[in-house]
Amino acid sequence: MPTTRPAPFRLSARSALLKASPIRELLKMIEQPGVLSLAGGLPPADAFPMVAVRDAARRLLSRPAGRAALQYGPSEGHRPLREWVAAHLRARGVPAQAEHVLITTGSQQALELVGKVLIDPGSIVLVESPTYLGALQAFAPCAPDFRALEADGQGPLPSSLVSQPQARLAYLVPSFQNPCGLSLGGARREELVQAASATGVPLLEDDPYGELWLDAPPPAPLAARWSEGTIHLGSFSKMLAPGLRVGWLLAPPAVFPKLLQAKQAADLHTPSLSQHLIAQLLLEDGFDLDGHLQGLRDRLRRSRDAMQAALLRHLGDLAHWRQPAGGMFFWLELAQPLDTLALLPQAMREGMAYVPGAAFYAAQPQPHTLRLSFATLAPQQIEEAVMKLGRVLRAAGMQTPAAREMLACPA
Repeated sequence: MPTTRPAPFRLSARSALLKASPIRELLKMIEQPGVLSLAGGLPPADAFPMVAVRDAARRLLSRPAGRAALQYGPSEGHRPLREWVAAHLRARGVPAQAEHVLITTGSQQALELVGKVLIDPGSIVLVESPTYLGALQAFAPCAPDFRALEADGQGPLPSSLVSQPQARLAYLVPSFQNPCGLSLGGARREELVQAASATGVPLLEDDPYGELWLDAPPPAPLAARWSEGTIHLGSFSKMLAPGLRVGWLLAPPAVFPKLLQAKQAADLHTPSLSQHLIAQLLLEDGFDLDGHLQGLRDRLRRSRDAMQAALLRHLGDLAHWRQPAGGMFFWLELAQPLDTLALLPQAMREGMAYVPGAAFYAAQPQPHTLRLSFATLAPQQIEEAVMKLGRVLRAAGMQTPAAREMLACPA
C-alpha cells in the first residue's frame, strides 16, 4: 500500500484573521446539565410560536405553489417578504422600499457583506466600547483599524465621530445594545446623525433588539433620520426564532448593487424554505405578530425585573450596572478589579455561568466586566444563579464597602 501524507494545504494570510467566537466556544462548555447559564443571548424557547410555525409549514407545503419553497430563489430574497420588511420599516419611520431590501442569512451575514463591500485593510471602523462581538468577528478578516468612539452615560459622543472624518463607517447598535443594554435617546441619535452627515461617515445601524422594548418603544432608527447614509440591519431571530436564520439589510441605492453581488458570491440566496415559511406565517396566515411580540416582552420583562431584584440582593455592593429598558442583557462592572475570565471556572463549579466582558472590546479590554442574559432562565433560576455569582465574587476576595473600611482602619 502506498504511503500517504497530509495534503499540503497552504492557508491564506486572510485566514489568520479569522478567530473563533469566544462566546460560541464558551457555550459549548457551559450549556450542560447542572449549570444555570446567564451567558447565551438566546431568546426564550418557550416563547417560540411552535403551533403557528407548524401549521404554516403544513399549509405552505400542501399546495403546488409551495414547491417554490424548495427551489432556488432570487438573490435579493423572496419578493413578498421584502415587501413586508419594507412596510415594517416604514411603520417605524424609515423611508424603505422593497427594491433596497436584501434578505440575508441572519443579520450576522449582513455584517459580513458590509465588511466585504466597504472595508479595506487599514480602513478606520468606528465602534462602541464595548460593542457586539459578532461584528468584530465579521469585520476582522477585512483587517480594519478599529477605533473606539468616546462615550458618556448617554452613549457615543458625536464629537468623537466628527474628529475622525476619514473613517470608512461607524457601527452602532442604538437600541438595547449587546452587550451593555443601553438604548440611545432621540436627541443623541439626532446628534450622531448630524455629525455623521456633516463629516460624510456612513452609519451601519444594527437593530436586532428594537422590538424587544420592555418599558417604552425606542426612538426612531438612525435610518429614519439619514436614509441616504445609513445601512440598516434587522432580523427575525429575536422576533420569531433564530433557527430560521433570516435577517435583512436596507441599503441606499448607491451601495445596494455591490451588497447584492457580495450576497450572490456568498451563498446565492438565503434558504427559500425559511423565507417562504415566514411569508406564509405573516402574509397568508394572519399571524398576530404584535400579540406575539407583546407576549415575548411580558416574558422578558418578568425576567428582567427578577434579575434586577436578584442583583440588588446579592451584588448590590459588589458591582455597578444600569437596568436595561429592553433587549436581553445586563452589563456589570465589578467594584474591584477582578478578572472575570479567570473567575469563570469557579463560577461553573458553583453551577452558574456568564460571559466575561473583555471579549466585547476592540481595544483596551476591561477584564472586570461581565454580561448577564436574563432571556433564557425562569425568574427563580435567575435568583439562584445570581446568588451563586455573588458567592463566587465574595470567595474571590471581593468585599463590601464597609468591610474595606474596617480593613483600612489601624488596629
